[in-house]
Formats: sequence, C-alpha cells, structure tokens
Amino acid sequence: MGSTWRAMADESRRQVLLLLKDGEKTPTEMSKSFDFSMAALSTHLRVLRDADLVRERRVGQHRLYSVNTERMLEMRLFLEGFWEDAIVNLKRHAESKAAVRKD
Repeated sequence: MGSTWRAMADESRRQVLLLLKDGEKTPTEMSKSFDFSMAALSTHLRVLRDADLVRERRVGQHRLYSVNTERMLEMRLFLEGFWEDAIVNLKRHAESKAAVRKD
C-alpha cells in the first residue's frame, strides 16, 4: 500500500480524486477544473492508476477514469482504526475523570 499513500500525498492528485468521486470523466473533462497542463494531468492519472486508486476504461478512442472504490475503502478502514482507538481512549479517560469526581 506504500505507493497508494505516496500517490495520496500530492494535493493535485487528491483534487483529481475529489473530482472523480461524482463519477467517471475523461481527461479533457477533468482538465477544465485544473490550471496545470494536460501532460501534468496525465502524469497524475498515471500515478493514481499505478497506485490502484483510479480505474481506466476505454470506450473507442476515449479513456474514462473513475475512483477505485475498493481501494479507497481499504484506506478508509485503515484510517478508521486510528479513529476508533482514539474514541475508546477518550471514553476511558472521560470515565476515569467521572469516577474520580464521584469519590
């Protein structure tokens, strides 16, 4: 999953993913939302594809890109593990403070 996290580290690639969350788009459609060149967008898409964060589908001469929801779910579950641990620790802390106040 290392390349996945490296791919996500770039703000422009995160913006591409946000753009694709509403459905598949062609690079031409996506390019209208960015200030960088089509070549730069192609590089970002290649990095995201290599990291398995986006999927590419060809229809005739067109390439359509979409978010790989399975991979994003893996990342979400990984991060939620941290959140759940933090909530459990906060609950323990609050309960210990409440127990001290009762005494």
